Amino acid sequence: MAIILYLSLWTFTGMEKLMDYDGYLGEIRNQVFPLEWAERLAPTVLTMELLLALLLLYGQTRKTALLLSTLLMTVFTTYIGLVWAGTFPRVPCSCAGFLEAIGWNGHLLFNAAFILLGTIGLMRQQKTT
Repeated sequence: MAIILYLSLWTFTGMEKLMDYDGYLGEIRNQVFPLEWAERLAPTVLTMELLLALLLLYGQTRKTALLLSTLLMTVFTTYIGLVWAGTFPRVPCSCAGFLEAIGWNGHLLFNAAFILLGTIGLMRQQKTT
């Protein structure tokens, strides 16, 4: 289940960013970190999402891709948690698709659910190997 959900998530978010790269880059530039980071971070995140989707398709790379997916989601969730906690002087918004409508609390819960699913998926794969 975790693999299918991560595959769907990374494909959706990666393709959305790819189809409107200028809009996505503008949203990344609006974040609280330095503008120079945005220029490097935007293509890196996009590439990582699409690459993880691809790696989740193949049995030989699935476990590594699930681990990396869970780690990437943990990084995203940490950032959202910092925004939610008021760590930054302003609250940027660059959520994809339906995540725009659920707000920061909903986004934090959504990401936490993916981290939990990824962790359970990794533990199950550990038992079968």
